[in-house]
Amino acid sequence: MQSLMQLLWQILQITIGYNLVLPIFLLIAYVLFGFFYKKKLATPTHQTIDYAIIVTAYQQTTFLQQVVASLLQLQYTNYIIYLVADNCDTSSLEFNNSRVVLLKPPTTLASNTKSHFYAIDNFVRNHTHLTIIDSDNLVEPNYLNELNIYFEKGYQAVQGIRNPKNLNSTYACLDAARDIYYHFYDGQILFALGSSATLSGSGMAFTVELYKKCLGNKPVSGAGFDKVLQYEILSRGYRIAFNKNAIVYDEKTAKADQLVNQRARWINTWFKYFGLGFTLLLKGLKSASINQILFAIILLRPPLFMFLLLGILFTIFNLFVAPIVAIYWLAAFLCFVISFLLALLLSPTDKRIYASLANIPKFMFFQVVSLLNARHANKRSVATVHTFEDNEKLKL
Repeated sequence: MQSLMQLLWQILQITIGYNLVLPIFLLIAYVLFGFFYKKKLATPTHQTIDYAIIVTAYQQTTFLQQVVASLLQLQYTNYIIYLVADNCDTSSLEFNNSRVVLLKPPTTLASNTKSHFYAIDNFVRNHTHLTIIDSDNLVEPNYLNELNIYFEKGYQAVQGIRNPKNLNSTYACLDAARDIYYHFYDGQILFALGSSATLSGSGMAFTVELYKKCLGNKPVSGAGFDKVLQYEILSRGYRIAFNKNAIVYDEKTAKADQLVNQRARWINTWFKYFGLGFTLLLKGLKSASINQILFAIILLRPPLFMFLLLGILFTIFNLFVAPIVAIYWLAAFLCFVISFLLALLLSPTDKRIYASLANIPKFMFFQVVSLLNARHANKRSVATVHTFEDNEKLKL
């Protein structure tokens, strides 16, 4: 029995510890095998792809005028904006542009996918592709042109990059640092190694046919539609392309209560859907698919703060009972710190983000609070509430 307990303890430590060293191994593999990603791809000059730009808003209309103004500056002509105002007061909204279709569902949907399909059901023409934008996002003028690069190469799903729109608080800066880390390893490197970029909830685009095929018969309640969607795409053998030049500016959480509510939903989502990783891993092993195997490993990975906290606890414990093992843990943490800093250094990173890193312990504390609230996360809040006071206006 004692030997069994020791074996289980070792397996548990390995299960958590490998997450600390995984990024550095991915980075090494990228350096050795990912050179093809660095090749310059020509931007398409024609505009044959017909986009539906779906903007979903739930209860909040604070930034909608800015969002629409940003989308109307796109250097592209073949698109229609569908603004789904779910349970919103739209009396102050007026868009005198034929490209903008304001949709107000007769009943409350309180669901991203329901809002998306409400827009799809009300398309004014048969669009070939759709892209999903949050109600607080702004976009670069060449956003759709950048998406076209991979669609015209045959991909049916593309994830852009979500850069911070605001860095007006420590929380916003740390939130942005986390995003840079994930975009680098779960986007740029994963795609370069032959797998797929993880979906980020917005700044992503698909063929309409694929989106309907993946989620048409799978209504997703609460947060996490992107987790289900990426699994459905990968399970069908498709790859999700990543384009760091398809830029969306995202409102970062600037206050502690926003952070707790948002992360509680995200943690709840991970517990709800991480099991999809096992199914995808089995499919990948059966078909020898690098795309599915690598992506499944990422799906099974716990949220960042969880394996960091567990790693710290295991390190402290081993300092007293197994000092040699504690040294292994310290080495693993060193690998993680190096890989995290390299993600920032190899990406465009504002100096305010570097300055905020000293507050990581406080940030992790609120993540623990989020974990304690994760079980009832969708009852606490459905969407992150931002205000004008949180926003640093971005001039495009």
